Amino acid sequence: MSVPLRIATRGSPLAMTQARWVARQLQQIDSSVQVELVTVQTQGDIDRSAPVTGKGVFIDALRDAVAEGRADLAVHSMKDVPVAVPDTLTLTTFGPRADARDAFVVPETSSTRTLIDLPPGGVIGTSSIRRGALLRSLLREIEIKPLRGNVDTRLRRLDEGQCDALLLACAGLDRLGLGHRIAQRIDPDMLVPAPSQGALGVEFVARRQALGDLIRQGVQADVERCVAAERELTRRLGADCAMPLGAHCVRDGAELRMTAVAADAEGARTLRVELADHDPLVLGGEVADRLDALGARALLAS
Repeated sequence: MSVPLRIATRGSPLAMTQARWVARQLQQIDSSVQVELVTVQTQGDIDRSAPVTGKGVFIDALRDAVAEGRADLAVHSMKDVPVAVPDTLTLTTFGPRADARDAFVVPETSSTRTLIDLPPGGVIGTSSIRRGALLRSLLREIEIKPLRGNVDTRLRRLDEGQCDALLLACAGLDRLGLGHRIAQRIDPDMLVPAPSQGALGVEFVARRQALGDLIRQGVQADVERCVAAERELTRRLGADCAMPLGAHCVRDGAELRMTAVAADAEGARTLRVELADHDPLVLGGEVADRLDALGARALLAS
């Protein structure tokens, strides 16, 4: 390409790291590609005190930059992307999926190494409603402390003693070169990850065929199918990233297998379904229907 490819990204260290990684992959696909990062401030960045509503607080401004021609594409963490995509845009996963598990992180001086070793009354910092609800369902005698901010900020608060442990995404820590801070990579059967956690997304104007052809060379079929199944579950339940819903889909031989869990905000009641199918949209829909029949919609809204 004769002009720089403009990539819209949030300005956080993790978002910038992810955007630079996508840029390098595109340049490996086509060595003539030049890249320029366009830093965009989202509503979630502007108002850090406001609760995350799940309605695109980290996404809308990036989409606007692409739709208005200020950027050619946007890089997202797929777990933050609402399931409704504007008709004028195309969204796809990009590259391999990083570790989808949640990470149990403790101060470097702590002797606690696993979640279940945390003593009664222990304080865990997390901004995720899903993590808080599922934690309460596992460990009743713990305190959940809402904790927002960039990864470095949360780690600093942990090391300052504001909490006994953090729950973060393994993917983000690994991408930032902070995997050594993870005390435990929590089994997804124990703490089901957020739908699409660990996957990167790229969004661009649908009519730009040449750009789409370039981007699709970085798509991995298994990642795209698993994320499609998890997002279909979310769509069918009318859920978003601010609800206590977990979904983890993996390839199992010729099939896809998904485990999903829905909970109330306090973790007093949880619903769990595991199914397999060849078709990702069928699988996502079937898991959603099973959860719905068990009362998941009312539970997620409680």
